[in-house]
Amino acid sequence: NKKSHDDFAKRFFGGREGDWGEVTYEFEDVVRALNAIHPHDWATFLRQRLQTPGQPAPAGGIERAGYKLVWRDTPNAYDKARMAMSKSYDLTHSLGLTIDKNDIAGGILWDGPAFRADIVNGTKIVAVDGVAYSRERLETAIKAAADGKTPVRLLVERGGRYRDVSIDYHGGLRWPWLERTGTGPDWFDRLFAAKRSL
Repeated sequence: NKKSHDDFAKRFFGGREGDWGEVTYEFEDVVRALNAIHPHDWATFLRQRLQTPGQPAPAGGIERAGYKLVWRDTPNAYDKARMAMSKSYDLTHSLGLTIDKNDIAGGILWDGPAFRADIVNGTKIVAVDGVAYSRERLETAIKAAADGKTPVRLLVERGGRYRDVSIDYHGGLRWPWLERTGTGPDWFDRLFAAKRSL
């Protein structure tokens, strides 16, 4: 309870005042800076968390800080603002894709529902259930598919070829939220509180 990510940020990102030049770094530089703040086997920790496939979400720290990860059918404030700014629609945690302002699919989640339906980056979403694509119509289709039987039916186009696609997904709309549990310290609140300077 004496040091936080702020101490790491000050040491790692701090530089010459007013110098906005680009400074490159290597993995070992991050490990060295972390060890200077709190000695630990950071190299093994980071390689396991960042480079080893199949790791579960690192929820332990979140829970020890008095929060839990929950799923809601509305975007959290960050996702909502991010989608509004880019005019995109992020369905990573449901269909496993994002849709940009031109109705083009991207960010296909490996082995997610869209991936398994053979939707690839660059595929245009033309229609939902036989009606021209709109975000609202797709949301309605995802909600209807929560009955466990109805697939999400799309008409897609790529390279001048059109095809009907049925996405086998029934989990409804999903975005991650952090929710206070009422127990544990207020580490996150202190960490994210506004600061005068580092």
